[in-house]
Amino acid sequence: MEVDIALNKQASTIIDIALENAQNYLLDLNELQTESCSYEMKNIEWTTCKDFTIELGRKQIEEYISTWECHRSWLHCIDFLQEKELEFSRQYHYRVRWSIPTRRKPIPRATACVYFIIEISKVKPPSFPVEVYYLVESNQLIHRPGQTRFREKWLKDIIQSKILLQESVNF
Repeated sequence: MEVDIALNKQASTIIDIALENAQNYLLDLNELQTESCSYEMKNIEWTTCKDFTIELGRKQIEEYISTWECHRSWLHCIDFLQEKELEFSRQYHYRVRWSIPTRRKPIPRATACVYFIIEISKVKPPSFPVEVYYLVESNQLIHRPGQTRFREKWLKDIIQSKILLQESVNF
C-alpha cells in the first residue's frame, strides 16, 4: 500500500513536470512565431505610370534596395539594360550588380546580380503605380517588393558558387 502511494506520488510529479515542460515549449514556440511574423515587409511608394522615366526607375530601385538588410561591406551598381515593348505593357529592365571588394582584392573574384523589371501598363489608368518585380541571378522565382523579404544569403550563395566553379576549372 505504501509502495502504491509512493508510486502514485512519483507518477503525479512526473506528469506535472511533463505538463509544465509542454506548456513552456508551446509558449516559447508561440513567441518565436510571433517574432518571425512581426517582421515588417519593407517597400517604397513606387511612381505612377505617367510619371515614370528610366532615371526615376533607377533612383527608385536604389531607394528600395536601401530598405534591404545587407552588411555595409556590400557595394552595388545599377545599370539600365533595355526597354521591351509588349502587347499590353512596356517593360524596363535593370541589373543591380553586387560585390564585396576588399583592400587586398579591390576587384572581386565574383559578383552577384539582381534583375529588376519595372512594368508600365498600357491598359490600366496612367495614375496607377508601376508594377515592379525582381529575380536573383540563377533563380527563377519572381519576387515582388513588399511581399518578399530579401536575404543577403542569396548574394553570398551566388558568389560562393561562382568561386567554387572558378576553382574547379583549370586553364
